[in-house]
Amino acid sequence: MSARTFPRIIRYRASTRIKHWIVAIGFVLAALSGLAMFHPSLFWLGNLFGGGTWTRLLHPFVGVAMLVAFALLAATVGGDNRMQRHDWQWLRGWREVVADRERELPEAGRYNAGQKLLYWLIVLCLVALLLSGIVIWRAYFSLFFPIELVRFAAVVHAIAATVLVCAIVVHVYAAIWVKGSVRAMTRGTVSPGWAWKHHHAWFREVLRGGGRD
Repeated sequence: MSARTFPRIIRYRASTRIKHWIVAIGFVLAALSGLAMFHPSLFWLGNLFGGGTWTRLLHPFVGVAMLVAFALLAATVGGDNRMQRHDWQWLRGWREVVADRERELPEAGRYNAGQKLLYWLIVLCLVALLLSGIVIWRAYFSLFFPIELVRFAAVVHAIAATVLVCAIVVHVYAAIWVKGSVRAMTRGTVSPGWAWKHHHAWFREVLRGGGRD
């Protein structure tokens, strides 16, 4: 069966899409509430959450909820994000990706090497945010840690949050840049041509009856 005659392919099932959008909403809320406490020029963002006091109270709980949702999502997609030998070759040819000549690179599975690296960067940032967040969570934990550690954790938290925001910006930009990617996470399906061009190895799995979320 050719790519032209194959029906639309299920890229993400409803359960995966729901988890993804819960994480996305949680990220936006955590980022906005975090920015509200980051610098005086951004304090006005706290009005979105009912003021400064409510922002400080809600931010850590929103962050934990986002982490739980991401853990559930990672249980679904984590196995497909393991780096393999051909992924490093794919990364060395990143210029071909930018030039829209992906067929010159090793075939990508469900996720290409760029997506995998972004996934692991997000995982590292979230782990750093969780550990540092516990240390600076004043209402419950920070009183049990030396002030020097609390200050260091605050710096780590800010750096990890900044890197995470940049990573998500790249993620959103790439999804918009690669036409058809947004539809995959809103409606769950992609065209055979999209799968063949961007994830050829995964497309062959689909043809064989596998490769479905």
